[in-house]
Amino acid sequence: MSDFTIVGLCGSLRRGSFNMAALRAAADLVPEGAVIEIAGIGDIPLYDDDVRATGMPEPVLTLAARVAAADAVLIATPEYNYSIPGVLKNTIDWLSRCDPQPFKGKPVAIMGASPGMIGTARAQYDLRKVFVFLDAHVLNKPEIMIGGAAQKFDGGGVLVDPVTRQFIGQQIIALRDWARRLQG
Repeated sequence: MSDFTIVGLCGSLRRGSFNMAALRAAADLVPEGAVIEIAGIGDIPLYDDDVRATGMPEPVLTLAARVAAADAVLIATPEYNYSIPGVLKNTIDWLSRCDPQPFKGKPVAIMGASPGMIGTARAQYDLRKVFVFLDAHVLNKPEIMIGGAAQKFDGGGVLVDPVTRQFIGQQIIALRDWARRLQG
């Protein structure tokens, strides 16, 4: 039984994504009474305001309802061309046009994994700017930037690096505590 729900979003659709593996690790590391429900974004269509004007697509409405109902959101994202992956930005753009907008006032934590050394830092900072505009409450610390991801996950996508596991566990606890403070 959980009394605290986090919706997990992955900015990669790749089957062997380190970021999806990081979300699965986070789901294993939640404190008692909490749960991470990973929501897919692969069915979200490309944003088209003409489509929006005729009615929000069902996958957008479904995801918006999940985000709205959750206590917090955890995003795990790769970095594409020094920024946010298109599939993730597209999803956020759709959700931002829902009424009510589900990120408003929502606690959000960001993490990312990359084979490179800086572990998605630029994408995470760009996401922070987007969420400021959307009036979400982004958790400042701890920041999780998993560099050298190929050495931290095994061939089956299991996070085996104990230090990274510890940091992710700390981030989930901080997100839960941050959300509870915001809820008053």
